[in-house]
Amino acid sequence: MKNYQLAPVMSPSLIVECGGEMVESVVIKNLKKTPNFPSSVLFMKLLPKEELYSPSLVIKVIDHRPFGRKPIVGQCTIDLLESFRCDPYTTKEDIEEEIVDWWSKFYASTGDHEKCGQYIKKGYDTLKVYDCELEKVPEFNNLTDFCDTFKLYRGKTEDGDDPSVVGEFKGSFKIYALPDDPTTPAPPRQFRELPDSGPQECIVRIYIVRALQLQPQDNNGLCDPYIKISLGKKVIEDRDNYVPNTLNPVFGRMYELSCFLPQEKDLKISVYDYDTLTRDEKVGETTIDLENRFLSRYGSHCGIPQQYCISGVNTWRDQLKPTQLLQNIARFKGYAPPVISENEANKVLHQHLGPGEERLALHILRTQGLVPEHVETRTLYSTFQPNIPQGKLQMWVDVFPKSLGPPGPPFNITPRKAKKYVLRVIVWNTKDVLLDEKSITGEEMSDIYVKGWMPGNEENKQKTDVHYRSLDGEGNFNWRFVFPFDYLPAEQLCIVSKKEHFWSLDKTEFRIPPKLIIQIWDNDKFSLDDYLGFVELDLHKTIIPAKIPEKCNIDMIPEYKADSFQKAPKTASLFEQKSMKGWWPCYVEKDGSRILAGKVEMTLEVVNEKEAEERPAGKGRDEPNMNPKLDLPNRPDTSFLWFTNPCKTMKFIVWRRFKIFSVLLLFSCSVRLAFMSVNSIHPFPPTRNSNQLNSSREIGILIPVNSSNGFLMIKK
Repeated sequence: MKNYQLAPVMSPSLIVECGGEMVESVVIKNLKKTPNFPSSVLFMKLLPKEELYSPSLVIKVIDHRPFGRKPIVGQCTIDLLESFRCDPYTTKEDIEEEIVDWWSKFYASTGDHEKCGQYIKKGYDTLKVYDCELEKVPEFNNLTDFCDTFKLYRGKTEDGDDPSVVGEFKGSFKIYALPDDPTTPAPPRQFRELPDSGPQECIVRIYIVRALQLQPQDNNGLCDPYIKISLGKKVIEDRDNYVPNTLNPVFGRMYELSCFLPQEKDLKISVYDYDTLTRDEKVGETTIDLENRFLSRYGSHCGIPQQYCISGVNTWRDQLKPTQLLQNIARFKGYAPPVISENEANKVLHQHLGPGEERLALHILRTQGLVPEHVETRTLYSTFQPNIPQGKLQMWVDVFPKSLGPPGPPFNITPRKAKKYVLRVIVWNTKDVLLDEKSITGEEMSDIYVKGWMPGNEENKQKTDVHYRSLDGEGNFNWRFVFPFDYLPAEQLCIVSKKEHFWSLDKTEFRIPPKLIIQIWDNDKFSLDDYLGFVELDLHKTIIPAKIPEKCNIDMIPEYKADSFQKAPKTASLFEQKSMKGWWPCYVEKDGSRILAGKVEMTLEVVNEKEAEERPAGKGRDEPNMNPKLDLPNRPDTSFLWFTNPCKTMKFIVWRRFKIFSVLLLFSCSVRLAFMSVNSIHPFPPTRNSNQLNSSREIGILIPVNSSNGFLMIKK
């Protein structure tokens, strides 16, 4: 904001007036430090539906200055409000549109419906995928309908020399009979509609989709391919965008060049293998004659789609509209100019379609044998092995003469990029877990813990703490697993990139379905842990959990019974549900059958990257321990590691199991200690002389013996 009355604008507020109503925003305390409004949404309910009766919208900016002064430092008036109208109920549709891209169209055209999502159900059109070069398609006559190409040879200079090609001649011949009678009118002359013979400056768009079955170039049986394009003196070497460790790379690249036809007619597309230390090797190449495509009456310079769309992924990309193309076709074939009248029922497949007359003209064009919107498959050849295919390249080329104006927007065929998601798993409790061990007192028990991971990310395995001495198969954990992963919503697959060997320079990309594996284990300190059971959950077809453990059984696991008439269990997509909580069964296979190994209570939640930042959560019970906060589990007193807690061992193991024996043992020890203490206080009497012994009538001797009585009295 500029100064007003020689003073800077420091604390402005905004006033919006419309039809006598007014709303005012909060005041910005310091415009230089924070120019944004703290509360940026204002609501006003007064406008009529009809644009004709809508009043103007007046926006005023007021500066709050000392002594209560509030001058208006700026204002504007908006008369037309139609451009600001919106439909508040289109949020869900906009979200669905995000996963529809050009690759959805391509996979729908190739029959790979698992990767195209909802593309076909939305009524969008597909394209034609040829398994050969466009010029080899029989109905297009090698694209030589306007002129043929004749190679020029210099001839043999000596015996045994091979003639070499020194150039090309492009032309056409029409041979027809003339009447014998000179007074008879001559037949109509041919070659009446000819294009301009001067050089044509054109825009060339090369779309490289993917390569198939390339010849290996590296020692690992793979290659690191990239694209190199040559057109006249122009060269594009896309070395930075090589695809590592694959024979079927997905390039998804579009290159745009300008050229002059016919001087720069040969478009050469090469595939090279990227090498770090040595020279890059050429895998193969293919050459396209752009002049033939430009001059052909089949419209091969730009294939026509099935529908005329003015927005979306199928936006019309040609320079001329269907009605203009139809007029050109009629002129070339000598027909009368077409007359198009719109007579269409109120049926619109989707919101991207254009006007009815253009769609009708396009429908007529599709009946004229023109080249449709397509992807051609070109074979790659090498100069070292000229007759042996080195792989295939799926691509197409558009040629637009600049004299007709700018072309439409190019297609975005950039390969799909995975989005970051986080799977959060909270392990609450377990129940009815198999008791795999026996304690020192002979009781059946298990030291239970739970382990989990997502296939493809085995290095990120996580496990809970141990619930020691579970006597009934019940375990309490309150433990959170956090699994970040890369996910393609359109293909419903996870992207895993890892190095195959430690000496590998690049990571190899794998695509696997999103799954979660949960295992129950028995902890052993002096031997290997014992595996008890597991459950595998497909995140797109997740088993609906049981609300209570009594209803959780092994029948919830799909394909458990061999009976083909078994009713399929209820499943749901975790990506649509966002969160699930309940009990899932774990099983183990024994003797060819599945046995219930336990039940685990969990909460499963899938969040995207933004949601994970807004609602953070730590692993286990670490910070940030929130969303939700996990408290320490309320485990019974018997849950402890016996050799690390001797007092608890005596209390809960020895005393509880051998209570009577312990009482007797303690009583015996106490009596023995009592007699030993008496003996230490009153020693044996001294030995008497012989006279005294003889005069004695009776002698009593106390002899200590190893018995429960302590002493033995002998009378003599």
